Amino acid sequence: MDFGHTDEQKQLRRTIREFAEGEMKPHVMQWDESQHFPLEVFRELGAMGVLGAIFPEDLGGSGYNYIEYAIAVEELARVDPSVALSVAAHISLCTNHIFVAGDDEQRRRYVPKLASGEWIGAWALTEPESGSDAGGTHARAVFERVLEDGTWVINGNKTFTTNGEIADVCVVMAVTDRSSAPHGISAFLVEKGTSGFRAGRKENKLGMRCSPTNEMILTDCRVPASQLCGRAGEGFVDALRILDGGRISIAALSVGIAQGAYEAALRYSKQRRQFGRFISEFQAIQHKLADMATEIDAARLLTLRAAWMKDAGLDVNKESAMAKLFASEIAVRVCNEAVQIHGGYGFLKDYPVEKFYRDVKLCTIGEGTSEIQKLVIARQLLKSDPSHA
Repeated sequence: MDFGHTDEQKQLRRTIREFAEGEMKPHVMQWDESQHFPLEVFRELGAMGVLGAIFPEDLGGSGYNYIEYAIAVEELARVDPSVALSVAAHISLCTNHIFVAGDDEQRRRYVPKLASGEWIGAWALTEPESGSDAGGTHARAVFERVLEDGTWVINGNKTFTTNGEIADVCVVMAVTDRSSAPHGISAFLVEKGTSGFRAGRKENKLGMRCSPTNEMILTDCRVPASQLCGRAGEGFVDALRILDGGRISIAALSVGIAQGAYEAALRYSKQRRQFGRFISEFQAIQHKLADMATEIDAARLLTLRAAWMKDAGLDVNKESAMAKLFASEIAVRVCNEAVQIHGGYGFLKDYPVEKFYRDVKLCTIGEGTSEIQKLVIARQLLKSDPSHA
């Protein structure tokens, strides 16, 4: 599984794999059953430099490129997709939004804390009635002039916020000009403990259970003008740029889940005997394994292409959507086949494919459903076709 990686990138993969195998794997099912978020693991990943992945060293980051970031997410997801999900949301959505759209003071204040793992980040866009339709955002921020600087007063509810209850800072989207949506949506940095801001219900999920998902409630939540992240009215536009990179991380997460499920199925096929033979000797099982391995490599290559283009400063709107769409759908298929290879044992929590099967479905939903990815891809295809100019 070389793919032309540098020696440093190969070493990074080995380092993350050893950490995941040694520090995470023994506890995966315990965390899943108890829905316990392993804060200590998160802090260790910060100390290792993983949480500072794509940020410059002068802000406490590790200076990884997106290929290296994808490697890290994949290796974490290969063992525990829940941890990988919280890491991806922390880096790609919260920290990166501040890094890309924030001003210098905001970057200096927040990025080092988030990159080190001292603070945990969340990103709140979705609402009960506005998921893919961000134009339906109801959360409202009203500016009040107080002395010279002024204050924003935010009211509304957010939902499906990864890391919500454990976050120290959350990027919150709210409407500041209803007449010009989506350009009327702005982003705000709201810290834990801010009056009028709290985590609501923790969702009881099918999978990714140790990664907390919460509703976030804002009731007359007052934040100073300095907490506006980016230009007023441009929060959703910035969010779309952030999602292009975020989709690369979800593609990598999908590849990692698929790889973990495939490896478990391959191992099992060499141990399980039926009719006096290992089931790996049956052509039907061999065909499943061949399809799984081929599809995983294809998904990984699409992910690496998007990461390479991102590193080159190219527009990855189409390519990141393609990677996310293909990798997530393939991962679902691979996990389904992994359970099938295990037969009845695949339905038991004693085997890792049961959890992979539950966890993987989120990848076709989060950060834009498969249907939304197809719309993004089609829009770019039509735009680039001269006959549709």
